[in-house]
Amino acid sequence: MERKNKTTGKVVGIVANLVIVETNGPVAQNEICFIHLGQENLMAEVIKIVGIKAYVQVFESTRGLKVGTSVTFEGHLLEVTLGPGILSKNYDGLQNDLDKMKGVFLTRGEYTDPLERDSLWNFSPIAKVGDTVYAGSWLGEVMENSIPHKIMVPFKLEKKYTVRSIVQAGTYTVDTTIATIKDDEGNEIAISMVQKWPVKMPIKAYDNKPRPFKLLETGVRCIDTLNPITEGGTGFIPGPFGTGKTVLQHAISKQAEADIVIIAACGERANEVVEIFTEFPELEDPRTGRKLIERTIIIANTSNMPVAAREASVYTAMTLAEYYRSMGLKILLMADSTSRWAQALREMSNRLEELPGPDAFPMDLSAVISNFYARAGFVYLPNGTTGSITFIGTVSPAGGNLKEPVTESTRKAARCFYGLSQARADSKRYPAIDAIESYSKYLEYPEVQTYLEKNLGKEWLGQVLQAKDILLRGKEAMEQINILGDDSVPLVFHDKYWKSELIDFIILQQDAFDKIDASCPMNRQQYMLTSVLKVANTEFKFDGFEEIGGFFKSIINIYKQMNYSEFQSEKFTQYESELNTLVSNKQVNE
Repeated sequence: MERKNKTTGKVVGIVANLVIVETNGPVAQNEICFIHLGQENLMAEVIKIVGIKAYVQVFESTRGLKVGTSVTFEGHLLEVTLGPGILSKNYDGLQNDLDKMKGVFLTRGEYTDPLERDSLWNFSPIAKVGDTVYAGSWLGEVMENSIPHKIMVPFKLEKKYTVRSIVQAGTYTVDTTIATIKDDEGNEIAISMVQKWPVKMPIKAYDNKPRPFKLLETGVRCIDTLNPITEGGTGFIPGPFGTGKTVLQHAISKQAEADIVIIAACGERANEVVEIFTEFPELEDPRTGRKLIERTIIIANTSNMPVAAREASVYTAMTLAEYYRSMGLKILLMADSTSRWAQALREMSNRLEELPGPDAFPMDLSAVISNFYARAGFVYLPNGTTGSITFIGTVSPAGGNLKEPVTESTRKAARCFYGLSQARADSKRYPAIDAIESYSKYLEYPEVQTYLEKNLGKEWLGQVLQAKDILLRGKEAMEQINILGDDSVPLVFHDKYWKSELIDFIILQQDAFDKIDASCPMNRQQYMLTSVLKVANTEFKFDGFEEIGGFFKSIINIYKQMNYSEFQSEKFTQYESELNTLVSNKQVNE
């Protein structure tokens, strides 16, 4: 869509952040334009075209804007700048470096460079003169913090090329020409470490082959054990305010098996975003021993920012994830909260006077969410290596209503559902994931079942399903006890309830403030679930419901001490011995 001359226009209508521009030339959907308001240039994106009128969403406040104001269309789509220096950055939804902004509040019309143009990078060539390359091929690499950052052939190039020259190992700025390539017609292209890519066009520099399934370990037992997510998989966390969505996302970010973590705060409240800025620079990375922020990118848009900026942030985050995935890395993308993104879509749809769907959301909301979630995944790169984006979003349904449109639309797209319960949060049972309502569709995949059998044993899936069944039977028993009273139901009801409580306290609940229990490796999760199910399958003899409660409370206390002890340490083994003695003294002898 490159043009010799830029298209111009003038403002003919203003509806808050929706501006109608009468153009005097061609424009394209999602093209960027600037509205010239005095000394300020306000960035906007074309979202609808009707004849000579372009409807644009402005990424800034439109206060003071008047009809007749001049507009210039840039001839390119909304895009991000890709290159070394992105890690550890704090960006807004347009990839402005927030640390370069002046003052406490963002200045309207101020846009900053996302990269450090003067920084020197130690470049090591990978390709050689004469090599055949194409979009996404690796030409060389630089070390970005502790991550090998690949310098690639720009994704916009569609032909096959031959490397004509490449610089020797040394230190260079991102704008230095590090290689030249030529096509079959002899046209030469100079390549630096920087390239640009439109945020709403997925990067597809890979071959589509059958996908191998591998579980992504998050260190969170109620996810990894009962409802696991695969590497390159998708999941979402819906729940009312105060149930721990943000905290759970932070825990997954710190502990998950990923090379890079990208957090998109797409319209959350300011205090939640500030928490990310203040916490992450201080957190120690349990995987590397360095600071977690060194392999983290933060995209921040708070609720008081214009809706258009909020809408762009999720696409910026996903595009950065796709860029690093093309380097053969495992990316974990966390979006908090996609409800704000959907609300931004609703506001712009309403201003466009489109036919509203349920709760006034756009009619195509489900399709928009599905298309976005589809950009995550496991990919084969042209050189045979692999990369992945595992995407977990949160949804903040009003009043905790999980039947509202955003939750229902996301449920259709995501493979894992981690529903948070207000009742569990109120009773301080964290993480507050409702294990009965939540699910992982990956457990139904034959490839995942084969993986589980190979890595965790043939009996593992059966154990997981049994644990879920015990939790369900325990919930049913508790309902009967609440209705009829403790002494009006058979002891078997109390037995079922307390065995479900045993799984709840030991497997589902986890102490994020304890150094050991905060992250639970898969081998430990397997050991603990097997141990807990062994107790749950044991038949005990009791004289009354009070005795049942006291007995299981003692068992739960010992198991919790095991969770707080180093796995297979002397203290761990000692608690296990106490547990075995307690169980053997009360079980029914066969």
